[in-house]
Amino acid sequence: MDVRQLEYFLAVVDHGGFNRAASALYLAQPSLSQAIQALERDLGSELFHRIGRKAVLTEAGTALIEPARAAVRSLEMARATVESVHGLRSGRVDIAAMPSQSIEPLTGMIRRFAERHPQVSVAIQAAFTPRDVTETVRTGKAELGLVASPVPLPATDVRPYPVMEQRFVLLTPPDGPFPPGSPVRREQLAGQRLIVGQQGTGMRQYVDDLRAAGVEWTLAVQSEHRIALVPLVLGGVGLAVVTDSWREFAERAGALVLDIEPATTLHIALLSRKTALTPAARAFLADAIQGAGRQAG
Repeated sequence: MDVRQLEYFLAVVDHGGFNRAASALYLAQPSLSQAIQALERDLGSELFHRIGRKAVLTEAGTALIEPARAAVRSLEMARATVESVHGLRSGRVDIAAMPSQSIEPLTGMIRRFAERHPQVSVAIQAAFTPRDVTETVRTGKAELGLVASPVPLPATDVRPYPVMEQRFVLLTPPDGPFPPGSPVRREQLAGQRLIVGQQGTGMRQYVDDLRAAGVEWTLAVQSEHRIALVPLVLGGVGLAVVTDSWREFAERAGALVLDIEPATTLHIALLSRKTALTPAARAFLADAIQGAGRQAG
């Protein structure tokens, strides 16, 4: 068994099959299959059930995922640590981020990091709920995660670093039902058509809590594609409750962004694995926390 075989195994897991994994690895599919078969012989157990063109993890394959990620990460960290002796001149930071936070504060974090470490790349993975982000970091699929939660996350399987709070705001079209520049009381959302995200997100939790408090609204659209929110609002389909990270983007697009009273916030935190991080991930985390401290000050 070698680390490359484990990398191939994880590629099949992450891409959902041999064909997609082979394309992502720029490898011929028969060569990938042979490598996985060699790994299975070394381990003495099948890792996938081959069902037609599909590859379904066996119980042994499922058990191998976390150790395989740990082994691959350990090798990456060893290489990066040696390289960092001469300065942080290469490497990659893998970050799982929820959609709204990938607008801000992640954009600002990456900008500051790139200014100091231009030779280090950043790879962003999409995760739609706090649980998704936490699991991605816990299993080692990403070293860092950016998460938004109504309450601060406990330090359980991952280590949280609070960076900021974001309040909820309302997106409306320019000719919407509320005047520009004036806060909207949450009770005024009663009877409005709202565009919402999927269950498990802070934005969805906010509007569901409104309904639980007796503020009845009408569901216009439920979408996992956050990029569609602003066009739908501008098209007059409905209003959207989002975090303040959307403000600059939405205003540039022509939407009104109105504060909602009383103010309600989400807690934004960076998550890291509890095991050792690569030098690049450590540097990104340090820069992000330092930047958050300057903003708070």
